[in-house]
Amino acid sequence: MATNLKNLSEFDPSTVPSSETMRFAIVVSEWNKEITESLLKGAYDVLLKSGTAAGNILVEHVPGSFEIPYAAKLLAEKMKPDAVICLGCVIQGETRHFDFICQSVTHGITELNLRYPIPFIFGILTTKNIEQARERAGGQKGNKGVETAVVAIKMAAMRRKFVD
Repeated sequence: MATNLKNLSEFDPSTVPSSETMRFAIVVSEWNKEITESLLKGAYDVLLKSGTAAGNILVEHVPGSFEIPYAAKLLAEKMKPDAVICLGCVIQGETRHFDFICQSVTHGITELNLRYPIPFIFGILTTKNIEQARERAGGQKGNKGVETAVVAIKMAAMRRKFVD
């Protein structure tokens, strides 16, 4: 659904399963740190409010969004979380670099979802400018980090229902 039709922070808590017994990994890019740290705070706070113990949330920072799929793979293999949340922000510049990074990260996270038995949640903002990113990282459009945590909990619960 288009972001301009939905506030990314709005959700009905009664539709989110308890995450008391779940473990989560969050991979967050250091590039565009103002934005990604806001996404991280949104995701982390929702996990805590949904019952996840702070000790069951592992946060790892990586230099940029391109590095997210590799770090997510490592965390999935070593930590064995119920879900991995991938947070980053790529802002379009004057070159095609934006296109290559966005395509690579999207493909990498898609591949992880197909190869591993846990969900990898796509929380990468791909915006035209910093203003659009700010709007989606706690501004008037809400916080994509909140949305990713809700999705992670719901997908982890679905996995447990059908796989475990």
